[in-house]
Amino acid sequence: MSFDREYSVNKTLTKDMVHKKLSGVCGGIAKHYNLPRVAVRVGAIVSLLMFPVATGVAYLVATLLMPTKS
Repeated sequence: MSFDREYSVNKTLTKDMVHKKLSGVCGGIAKHYNLPRVAVRVGAIVSLLMFPVATGVAYLVATLLMPTKS
């Protein structure tokens, strides 16, 4: 028994290298979730001010682990 998943969307989270400011993480997240890039970047800055260590580590990990769009 096999399932034909025609309705499935094969969408992966990748860094946005066209609209990047530092490494493209915020741009890639915004593109994946269909959000404005500015809103994601402002959220990242606010998060960095409130939780600097956790946000910094998360951003560095995302930079290293997120693939670039090929």
